Formats: sequence, structure tokens, C-alpha cells
Amino acid sequence: MIRQRHRITAGTYLAGDLVATLCAFGAAWLLRFELAIVPLTKNVPEFAPYLRLVPFVLVLWPIVFYFHGLYQIRRGRSRTDEMLTLVVAVLLATVLLSVVIAWYRPPAAPGSHEYFTYSRAFLAIFALADLLAVGAERLAIRALLRRIRLSGQNLQRILVIGAGALGREITQKILAHRELGFEVAGFLDDDPGKTGSTVAGVPVLGTLRQAEEILTRMRIDQVYMALPLDAHKKTLQMLQLMARECVETKLVPDILQYATLKATMEDLDGTPVINLSQVPLQGWNSLAKRAMDIALSACALLVVAPFLPFAALAIWLEDRGPIFYTQERMGLDGRPFMILKLRSMRIDAEASSGPVWAIKDDPRRTRVGGLLRRWSVDELPQLWNVLIGDMSIVGPRPERPTFVREFKHKIPQYMLRHRVKAGITGWAQVHGWRGNTSIKKRIQYDLYYIENWSLGLDFKILGMTLLHAMRHNAY
Repeated sequence: MIRQRHRITAGTYLAGDLVATLCAFGAAWLLRFELAIVPLTKNVPEFAPYLRLVPFVLVLWPIVFYFHGLYQIRRGRSRTDEMLTLVVAVLLATVLLSVVIAWYRPPAAPGSHEYFTYSRAFLAIFALADLLAVGAERLAIRALLRRIRLSGQNLQRILVIGAGALGREITQKILAHRELGFEVAGFLDDDPGKTGSTVAGVPVLGTLRQAEEILTRMRIDQVYMALPLDAHKKTLQMLQLMARECVETKLVPDILQYATLKATMEDLDGTPVINLSQVPLQGWNSLAKRAMDIALSACALLVVAPFLPFAALAIWLEDRGPIFYTQERMGLDGRPFMILKLRSMRIDAEASSGPVWAIKDDPRRTRVGGLLRRWSVDELPQLWNVLIGDMSIVGPRPERPTFVREFKHKIPQYMLRHRVKAGITGWAQVHGWRGNTSIKKRIQYDLYYIENWSLGLDFKILGMTLLHAMRHNAY
């Protein structure tokens, strides 16, 4: 049943992709030759030679999309991941179509010895139109499937083996995402005190010995194995049973007490290895975030550049000291870098005290520095740190190595914040945890950001920064 539903969903995406691609093909013809958004250098060609490309498109596009995993139905797949994969697939398909065109040269006219030449501008417009059309079609199908699943249809029934802490944990996560279309039918557990009761709002249907009968009676689609480590023998027995049934089986390793960030499965020469410290900022996600950082930092530097000389002049006039201030901070993977700021404190402010936290109304602060810090203007030069790759626009605020050496022994999981680049602003800062505030609270917010990162969350933080943090009195 579940495989049939997968085939139907994949078939829906395939049909939608083909229709969207054909529409993009027609739109590219209209834009290139009828509306001439790119000026024509020759007469408008016949449509027939272009029509001969359609069979190649209808073959190439599904093949390329298939091998990029766009027809593998994964209910938890993010929109960002799907759209980035789509970009790569469309570009590759367009390149392959260009190769076909280089070899396939139809006659310019019947009986003619001249060959027809296809427009490169047409191909570029077609690729762009196809990205937009297929992207919109896939988002529409996702939205439709979400509505269908939220209405209680097209659900996959799940049986959780083990009603202990691990089983409750995975069940709560499944129930928190009903838009994915999962329905937890119940638990199986050998604890006699749990049979007939409910755990996390889900009934305990029976013991593990009743698994085969319950799988059939409840029409189960997926089984989540969530038994503790000391039930290793039972886990093996249940896995052997599931191998004889037509259900998807997923093993939830009992590593929650060891996991520090997200755990993912890796392959080492055929041997599965569980990575307990996986972060979402890898691969395409990392590339997308870096592209955003470069674009935003470059634009922001252009915007603020005319105002920085006035701030620099005010700093210099007050005490004739240096304009900029550099300080060693710890960034990605614990690597040190020099952060750049407009100087807001007196020269040699830490000469007698050594490294100390800045406090509200810090007496070491200059008058101009107090104004700059109130509006966070002193942080603007860090846009250069972002542009050269030391920092990101959004991320945990970097600390000085002196404080890092102190905190890593006092605060559990403190060093996990260095799994991503430090940022100018972050999830902790927009919630008020900045400056001389609770480090433990700041770590909680930083780890939440790392575990739940997305481009959407970054833009949300940027919006909150512009609305609130920039007007917050800095400590």
C-alpha cells in the first residue's frame, strides 16, 4: 500500500514536471521570438525545428530529475533542499540539451544543404522559465499534499516498538509534524503495566509477541524500532520479523543521552556510522548561506560606506585615537580571527584590568562610543569580516579565547556553538541575551539556532534585528 502511494505521488510530480516544462518551453519561444526580450538579429525562425526538440526534453528532463532524487518521496524533505536540487537538475538537463543540439542539426529547409541553428538565448530563457514553472508546480503540489494530510487523508500508519523514553521521544516528534501525513497507531511494549494504557496520547496495543497480528489488523505502513540498548536481543528478533512483512522499518538508536546536535547516518566503506554532531549547515545549505552572506554584506557595506567617515571623524576628534579596534575572537571550529569594530572605549581600556566583560554604562566607554554602541554602529565594520569569510551575518556571537577557555569547563555543550560561523547578530541577541547576561541562556538559544537552521530563520532574525536589536541599549 505504501509503495503504491509513493508511486502515485511520484507520478503526480512527474506529470506536473512535464506539464510545467512544456509550458516553460512555449513561454521561452514567446519571450524570445514573439516578444523579443532579447533583440533579434535574424528573422523569426520556424517553430517546427524547435518543436522537434520536445521529445528530447520529455526524455532528458525526467531522467535527470530521477537521478537527482526528485522522485524519491521523502515526507520530511525541506523546500530549500528540493529547490536547490531542482536548480542543479535543470541546469544539467539544459547542458545535455545543448549537447543534443550540437549533434542534431536539422536542415534549414527541405532539400537544403544548410543546417538550422538553434538560439542560445532561447535555451537560457527556457532554463530560467523552467526553473520558475517547475518550482511553482512543485510548491503547489507540496501545499496540496499538506492540506490533504492535515485533513486526515493519505496518512501512513506507524507502529512504535517500545513505549519507553525513546519511544515517547520519537512519537512526540512525529505528532508535532502532522503535515507530513503520519499517524501513530500505537505502541508495542513488553511491560505488562503499560498494556491498555496510553503513552503521549497514543495507546499501547500489546506486547512484542503480538506484533505480527497487529501489523495485519492495524494495516501498519511503517514501524519505528525504539527499544533501549539493553533490549538488544529483542531488537534483533523484531528486525527479523519485520524483514518478513511488507512494511518500512526504521531503527531509532538509543543514543539520545549521547547526542549533542543532530545525529545522522554515514557510510564508511559499507559500514554504517552514526554522526552524533551533525549540523544542518553543510553542502548546499552552507553554499546558500555563504551566498546570502556575500550578497548582504556587500550591499550593506555600500549603503553604510558614506556614513562611516562621519563616525570615524567623531571618534578621532574626541581623543585623537585610532578609529578601528581589532580583537581576537574564536570562530568556526575554534579557529581564532580578528574581529573589526569602530573603537568605542578609551585607548588601553583594559591595560590595568585585563580582559573583562563590558557592562551597562561602562566607565571605559567614550561619549561618542556610548552613542555608537547604543545603536550598534560600532559593529558595522564586521560586515568586512563577513565578506572575507571570518563571520556570517547571522550566527552565535563570537567570544574572546580567554572567556572560551573559562566557559567550556563550566557550561556543558558550550563548544558546540563553534560548529557554525560566528555572526553579527543571532537568535540569542534578538531575544535580549547579549552583553553581560546569562551565558547558559545564550547557549540554549545558540544551540536552538544551530539545530533548527534554515534560510527562513536567518531572515526572521534579520527582521527582528532591524526592528528591535538595533535600537536596544547595548551593554
